[in-house]
Amino acid sequence: MQAVGERAISGHVFRVEGKRRPVWRAKYRLPDGRQVQRTIGPAWTARGRPAAGYFTKRTAEAWLASVLSAARAGTLPGMVRTGVTFAEACEEYLRWLEQDRDRKPSTVRDYGSVIRAHLLPAFDSRPIEDISDDDIERWKVGLGVESGMSNATRLKILTILSGIFERARKVHKLPRNPMAAIEKPIQRVRGDIDVFSVEEVMALVRAAADEQDAAIYLTAALTGLRRGEIVALRWRDVDFAGPSIRVRASYTEGGLTTPKSGKVRAVPMAPQVSSALARLASRDAYTGNDDLVFPGTGGGYLDASALHRRYKRALELAGLRPLRFHDLRHTFGTRTIATASILQVKAWMGHADVATTMKYLHCAPRAAEARLVAEAFAFEEPGAEAAPASAAAAGER
Repeated sequence: MQAVGERAISGHVFRVEGKRRPVWRAKYRLPDGRQVQRTIGPAWTARGRPAAGYFTKRTAEAWLASVLSAARAGTLPGMVRTGVTFAEACEEYLRWLEQDRDRKPSTVRDYGSVIRAHLLPAFDSRPIEDISDDDIERWKVGLGVESGMSNATRLKILTILSGIFERARKVHKLPRNPMAAIEKPIQRVRGDIDVFSVEEVMALVRAAADEQDAAIYLTAALTGLRRGEIVALRWRDVDFAGPSIRVRASYTEGGLTTPKSGKVRAVPMAPQVSSALARLASRDAYTGNDDLVFPGTGGGYLDASALHRRYKRALELAGLRPLRFHDLRHTFGTRTIATASILQVKAWMGHADVATTMKYLHCAPRAAEARLVAEAFAFEEPGAEAAPASAAAAGER
């Protein structure tokens, strides 16, 4: 039923002579009385099937019918006036993430950086309801040719963009999320995990710039702590009697947050790590319960960039492959999955989902399982027992 004050939605197509070629245009009326004129596309004047991008009268009318149908459903872009620009919708989205969704400050900063670098330059002051599927598709083509951008990065940008529209749909009454019609890039699952051998870990430790860096590399490989968790580690979290390390916090991008899973966890401390940390505990300063185990200048947090440079230098000095610091964590996962249960490894590594831990299963030695398969397919030894079996079979025949 048509609301009082609204006018009937109607329209028609007509052909006009453009500067270079004839084009089809549409004129239609929206429920609020606004009349809109839009160019549909170039008119096909030759015989046969129209070339891509050209319209006959019939296909132009079909285009208009689709527009009018969306207008009647209230989902036509630009039909509803929200009074909100894209930039304002971005501000609300980041506020919602931080205050209502309680996302980590590092995550909010990361999303804000993506918005400033990739989204605001394209859509900044435009009314959010005027941004259509076609606008996004054209912008996405340019996004794909940015130098060095992986599919994972493109997917992240598009996911954030979809979140902005979805928040605007709920808060600012945006009729629809235009990202619903956008095809996202495929993020290929990483194949085999590249990790250090035990000998390579020890070579990296020996090549470290100092005793503290050596302890950092050893701790990363033998506890599976993330770099931010190592940087945030304090002496009160090291239980030599346990022996274990309690992971309470993570320091990333200049901010202290909870571990990635949001939960405190305890990780067994191997004797090698215990010895390395005990040596650090005998230094002259920064050994109190609230002091950092791996302090930077003046006892503050380590500079992540400087640590990364020293790590790369240690790899070179040791003659090792250019593996990432995070691959020390993967080394822990692939080694412990061979001797501990998957639930133990999940708890030690702080995975929120067991599916994340399962990626290490293919790395575990499976000698015992191979023996089980061999026993299942074992044939009887040829000899005395074979004859009765053959005779019995013959009798059954």
